[in-house]
Amino acid sequence: MAVRVQVDDFDLGMELKQLTDGNHAIGGLCSFVGLVRDMTKTDDGAMTRSAAMTLEHYPGMTEKMLERIEAEAHERWPLESSLIIHRYGRMDAGEQIVLVAASSAHREAAFEACHFLIDWLKTKAPFWKVEEDESGHENWVEARNSDDQATERWNKN
Repeated sequence: MAVRVQVDDFDLGMELKQLTDGNHAIGGLCSFVGLVRDMTKTDDGAMTRSAAMTLEHYPGMTEKMLERIEAEAHERWPLESSLIIHRYGRMDAGEQIVLVAASSAHREAAFEACHFLIDWLKTKAPFWKVEEDESGHENWVEARNSDDQATERWNKN
């Protein structure tokens, strides 16, 4: 299990290789990489070109929450390894923001755990986003109902 919150970009290939290196019990590895989009909604709901996004977080609290999310994935599925890398600071359109990865002996557990990790990260991790359009106007990104709805399927009943 590994969690990192960092300013610097990450090398996807290197990260995935390190996650699985030498562990031949792994039969499936699933990963998700989130990127900064070049389109955003303005305060009035119109679409506009996005130049950058700035992510802020609460150091210590953020890592602790990501570790809880990762531990929950390990409780739910038989994972061999997992990884969460989330960047903060200013990032231009097209840059990588987040990597979640999960490995298991079987693909289904890896797929489900990866999906769970990104869904819960989007709704539970304490990050705040500001999108910047091409004119320099900044807009704080509100939580989306669709993200909350995506996590509903993971709630234990």
